[in-house]
Amino acid sequence: MPAALPDDLIINAADEVAIRKHLALVALGKKPASRAIRVGRLFDVYGRRWHADQEVVISGRRIAWVGPTGAYRGEVGERVDRTSLSAVPGFGEVHKHIESSHLSPEWEAALVLPFGCTWTCEASHEFSNVNGARNLDFWMMARRAGSPAKIFPLPGSAVPPTAYEWGGGHYGYDEQERFLREHLAVAGLDEVMDWPAVWNPENPSHDRLWGMIEATFAQRGVVEGHAAGMRDINDINAFAGAGMASDHEAWTLEEVQDKLRRGLFMQLRPHSLTEVISGLLEAGQQDWSNFALCTDDRSASDTLKLGATDHNVRLAMKAGLPLEIAVQLVTINPARHMRLTPWVGAITPGRYADLVLLDDETQLSIAEVWADGRQVSRGKDYIAEVPAIDWPDWATRTVKIARESSAKDFAIAAPEGAGETTHAALLRPFHWHDDFITAQLPVADGQVQRDSARNITKFAIVDRFSGEGKAAKMFWLGTGPKTPDTALACSMGHDKHNIWVVGSSDDAMALAVTTLNAMQGGWALVSGGKVLARVRYEVGGLMTCRPAAELDAEMAELYRQGETIDWMYEPTFSPRWWPGFPERLAFATLTCAPWRWVLVAPSPLAPDGFVNVQTGQTHPVVW
Repeated sequence: MPAALPDDLIINAADEVAIRKHLALVALGKKPASRAIRVGRLFDVYGRRWHADQEVVISGRRIAWVGPTGAYRGEVGERVDRTSLSAVPGFGEVHKHIESSHLSPEWEAALVLPFGCTWTCEASHEFSNVNGARNLDFWMMARRAGSPAKIFPLPGSAVPPTAYEWGGGHYGYDEQERFLREHLAVAGLDEVMDWPAVWNPENPSHDRLWGMIEATFAQRGVVEGHAAGMRDINDINAFAGAGMASDHEAWTLEEVQDKLRRGLFMQLRPHSLTEVISGLLEAGQQDWSNFALCTDDRSASDTLKLGATDHNVRLAMKAGLPLEIAVQLVTINPARHMRLTPWVGAITPGRYADLVLLDDETQLSIAEVWADGRQVSRGKDYIAEVPAIDWPDWATRTVKIARESSAKDFAIAAPEGAGETTHAALLRPFHWHDDFITAQLPVADGQVQRDSARNITKFAIVDRFSGEGKAAKMFWLGTGPKTPDTALACSMGHDKHNIWVVGSSDDAMALAVTTLNAMQGGWALVSGGKVLARVRYEVGGLMTCRPAAELDAEMAELYRQGETIDWMYEPTFSPRWWPGFPERLAFATLTCAPWRWVLVAPSPLAPDGFVNVQTGQTHPVVW
């Protein structure tokens, strides 16, 4: 692209006009094109048709012209022959947390681009809760440095997740209005999770959430939904009526049909999409325009094993969906829903030149991926340069505990006058019941004790934002280590991302938290006074700035050491809670619906951290 033209790594309206003027002249042959890629077949997502022997003419990072080979009448700087391959548009993620890959954005891009994923709608309430003020700076940094992956951030509604939490970010009307007004790449409002706060005017988060929704409407953004556990059609009607545009939480065929009928854009995740799609096909579903496939959360280790967006497409094809429709569900459908069609979703003029080149359409076998008009992968290998980013302190110094944790932080004093036992409140992972569990626990030396014989251990949430490191602690059932003097801690605890720690001794819990503080986040497994394994998430306490293979090796060592520990287990409501190393504890700290009783870091509305987030009721953890 001529030097006089603006750089289009970051989208803005003024530069977009100059770029579009230039593209029009290139399309007419009045200005030279950078290159042309000739393909054997090209997929038109609008008509769901294949066209043979086509050329894609590119200027800079954008497509200027598409049509039959030989028909373009302008000058081309470079011609690329890929007539043995078929082209489909770059795949997009309608809803994904890049943080859940645990890689910083430039390294996540290097991981997923060979799998065809060229653009992502980033559900950004994870880093938002760590450093809300710098959230958009964070998501734009890799792109500014030249990463070919496009990130369209949606500021999080769950900042904080509930009124009973606080920390590194707080969003309301003013923040959302500014994000949408100043950044054309911002697509809307990330998943509205706190449904009780939306419908209930007495909820302390009610006004904040409606302020964000109003700001999103005012700037013509998309209000994304999160209707976990929502089955009743009255609730679904209310949810749609409140302006929520989508849901990615539907687990069953009936639930998808009920929500689709009320106009929600259905974003199908891998764990349920096979059953849902096969059921919809059997029921005679004809119109797939209100569906997309989404990843939501997938670690780098799982992506290395399964793939990225391409894995979702293959699952849809396995369920019976034709390739052509499955591709629409990761290209034009999510682009339309998020109002991003000027830039992504199709191999058409004006869009970024993102192409997935297939050598076997029936298997969705990816031979090459092109992004921003240049080849970035060959087979499964990423061949483009990964930009070197020196992430600033505001992104890497986010675990702020200005003292060393001690066993006293995790002791639970017995109530005055307690005898040999006392009442205790218990939770367990994915406890979605109206009432918490109770048990009689032993008292020794004035402290309430664990009971490993009954699978009862101690769990804590430690504030990592204020510098004080205050801990809310209680007893949990059916998780954590039974092995003596052992603890597991992590700085990734959806969605507030304070530190959670579970352990069979208070000393072990303190060592695990101190270890995380020293390395600025990640995982720490300790036993017998020693650190058995560490996984470093130095960026935001959520991600690491290094290749996926290095992170995967560190995770493998954590799992290997985890196999030496005896882990407690009891089934819960969630089918995705299984025995062994309890990695999904990172999701068991959620506080959105359908959760009721939860443990959060101490806050003004929940001084001990034990609160029902749907009613605001608090309760002592022992009495």
